[in-house]
Amino acid sequence: MLWTILITAAIAIAITALMGFWAIPVLRKLKFGQTILDIGPVWHKKDKQGTPTMGGIMFIAGITVAFAAGFAMAHAAGLITFQQSDAMNIVHAVSGIIMAVMFGFIGFLDDFIKVKKKQNEGLTANQKIVLQVLVIAAYFTVRVLAGDTSTEINLPFLGSLDLWYFYYIIMGLAILYLVNAVNLTDGVDGLCSSVTFVYSVVFIVITAMLQSYGLTVLAAATAGGCLGFLIWNFHPAKVFMGDTGSMFFGGIVVALGIGANAEFIMVIASAVYIWEALTVLIQMIYFKLTHGKRLFKMTPIHHSFEIRGWKEVKIVIVFSLIAAAAGILSIVLVNGL
Repeated sequence: MLWTILITAAIAIAITALMGFWAIPVLRKLKFGQTILDIGPVWHKKDKQGTPTMGGIMFIAGITVAFAAGFAMAHAAGLITFQQSDAMNIVHAVSGIIMAVMFGFIGFLDDFIKVKKKQNEGLTANQKIVLQVLVIAAYFTVRVLAGDTSTEINLPFLGSLDLWYFYYIIMGLAILYLVNAVNLTDGVDGLCSSVTFVYSVVFIVITAMLQSYGLTVLAAATAGGCLGFLIWNFHPAKVFMGDTGSMFFGGIVVALGIGANAEFIMVIASAVYIWEALTVLIQMIYFKLTHGKRLFKMTPIHHSFEIRGWKEVKIVIVFSLIAAAAGILSIVLVNGL
């Protein structure tokens, strides 16, 4: 399995990194540049305005091709078979990456509208939610039709809890929250890519421990895609992933956690994403209750650290370390499933 993981990751790195030589000039030629909000840090408008966006297409291509290659290698090695016993393993992995691509397409529509209108508002919030709910419904429908009707979640050291039909509502809301939380994390050069790389490495370990090898391949491809993209996206970024990339990553995050039947573990490993989105919600509620006062200097919380004087690289390192700590805890808890 180790060689399959390494080769899969290497393919994703190579394709994603090489895509930059083609995609970035094309995005520049098409004038698909980022428009920076006036409410963001003032220096972003100077430093980042016009930087090519929608770069998520680079790692979507790299991850998708690497996943297919890695899946074939895992099958050749006997780690993934087309026997009935492996059916759910295949369904979870394939439906997971399809769901991620569909989320990425929603992000693409959002980015395309932004660059065409030369503003930082694309799809409306309601339009995004409706489209995302349709993707979530399609994901669960495919799983059920494929025979996965389990509505239980596994709690470390406590056993399982059957949520009945409420499972789909609760997990649907969790997917909706996390996909948009990952999107919010993409606000500093290399931040979302770095945190998602850590998350993917954690789930390489977790899915291998749970023998969900199809998802292990997906996690390896994602880790490689993150590294390949960081070549272009690390500070100072030459390209941004846009909602195209961040929503795709959001889909991958939930696909790995829910697909591995490790929903509780997914929440722990997603600590940084959850923290980022939670600060936005808290800020909005506090702002309304106090008639215009702010609890944080700016949200998502990484911007608050920027205003306090933290350099972008420092934010990326600290947040990645937090993600790694949450990931280590997650791996430990897997032993209790």
